[in-house]
Amino acid sequence: MAQIYAAAFPDMRPWSAAEIADLLCNPMIEAITGDDAFGLTQTIAGESELLTLAVHPGAQGKGTGRALLREWLGKNGVQVAFLEVAADNTAAIALYHSTGFAQEGLRPAYYPRKNAPPADAILMRRQLP
Repeated sequence: MAQIYAAAFPDMRPWSAAEIADLLCNPMIEAITGDDAFGLTQTIAGESELLTLAVHPGAQGKGTGRALLREWLGKNGVQVAFLEVAADNTAAIALYHSTGFAQEGLRPAYYPRKNAPPADAILMRRQLP
């Protein structure tokens, strides 16, 4: 997972294998995995947050991220789903909009970047049936 994350987000500090393992020790954190991709979610009392969705660049644009999103959104008991996405990640923003998410807020200069100014975080939310 750490290798996929580093490849998917080359302009950010990569999460280490130890950091991911620590997250997965939390019983509220769930991993959703696919070929060359994974997502980490946290669900509490019907609200579920997508902590990350990482798709290896070689697998991007092939529906892998969409499939992981569908799996996450199809979980029993999830009433509200939310996430944050870098404002410069236009492909992810388009994916989230196409699956029913709407912008709910903005965190200016949230994501640090290597050799570039920080990117804003767009907060998105979706109500589920």
